[in-house]
Order: sequence, then C-alpha cells, then structure tokens
Amino acid sequence: MLAENTQTQMRKGILEYCVLLIISRGEIYASDIITELRNARLLVVEGTLYPLLTRLKNNGLLSYNWVESTSGPPRKYYNLTVDGRAFLGQLDGTWNELSFAVRTAQQLMKDDNSNQA
Repeated sequence: MLAENTQTQMRKGILEYCVLLIISRGEIYASDIITELRNARLLVVEGTLYPLLTRLKNNGLLSYNWVESTSGPPRKYYNLTVDGRAFLGQLDGTWNELSFAVRTAQQLMKDDNSNQA
C-alpha cells in the first residue's frame, strides 16, 4: 500500500512534464495525448488530463484550435505557446538534474552492495 501511494505521487509529479513534451511535438487532440501516455505506461484517465490541460491553458502555456471533425463535434487541438516552450525548457533542466541525482543514488547503492559482497 505504501509503495502504491509513493508510485502514484511519482507519476503525478511527472505527468505535467510528459504532457508538455507530447504537445511540444505539434498540435494534438486530448485523446491522442492519453493514448501516448498509456503507450508510455503512464496511466491517465480523462478526469486527470482535462483539468491539467485547462490549468496549463489558463497559465498561458497552451493554446488550442477548434478543428471540425467528420465523425462528430469539433475537436480541440492543443499547442504550446512561446511561454509554454520556455517553461518546458525549464522543466527539461529540472528533469536532467533529478535524473542525474537518481542515477547517482542508484550507482552508490550498487557500489555499496558490491563492496559488501
């Protein structure tokens, strides 16, 4: 149970970064974002994604365009704004620092374990 809670918090912590990375590749529909997150094994439901997209849009990091659909109502396609690209650049730096710290801690643990053997 404790590990599940920690794993959930870790996934929530990187969700915004992953969503911005996906959108940075070009205009994308929300259900396609969910598909890409699921393909990356980051399990997300619409009830999690849509509030995040709204918050990012309200913070000026995303914009959207309505595109007519041949199979139903118009669809909202998301793009990064200039501020969104700058923000993603900051998150890239933070991710690099965090992943370095984790890799370093993992290597120290491996080194410790091999010295004890």
